[in-house]
Amino acid sequence: MATALVSQENVVASLVSRTGRHLQRYDKGRRQVVGCIPYRYKNGSSSTSEVEDELEVLVISSQKGKGMLFPKGGWELDETIKQAASRETYEEAGVKGNVEHQLGHWTFQSRTHGTDYDGYLFPLHVKEVLDFWPEKNNRQRKWMSVEEARESCQHGWMKEALDVLVDRLAGRQQLGEDEMGSCPLSYQAKSNL
Repeated sequence: MATALVSQENVVASLVSRTGRHLQRYDKGRRQVVGCIPYRYKNGSSSTSEVEDELEVLVISSQKGKGMLFPKGGWELDETIKQAASRETYEEAGVKGNVEHQLGHWTFQSRTHGTDYDGYLFPLHVKEVLDFWPEKNNRQRKWMSVEEARESCQHGWMKEALDVLVDRLAGRQQLGEDEMGSCPLSYQAKSNL
């Protein structure tokens, strides 16, 4: 009986978002925020001639209801950057998957607070779409084509990250998955710009 109770408590605890900023990371006064661009391929295939035509990305509604964006939030002191990106994506969008290599780093100004933030985005190849997640009642989520996401996303820095993702996936497809692992470091570094 105790085991069932612990499991039930774990389920409830996992459906609660972290709140507060007492563990938030700051660098030179700028809040550090991280997130993911959740993506998948239509029909589960990544072997098409045009990545952009087969790629779908998941966007979520802003808590303030002003446009769509990719899931992101504060990077906290007790987690790695990839753990934070994965957590924020789970909490806000209700998906899990493989967090891949960072798309880039952007400095942007918060529209709400008027302060500068550092933003880091990662691709997250979605493996699981959940029916229940912490912010299900606060946000809408929608799978979109790359073009639809470019049009609806409210942040320029996120649109730039989406373009980096599309270029990276197109390059990966062009090289072939097996060749990507053995390509020179200079190519890998350029693909992250």
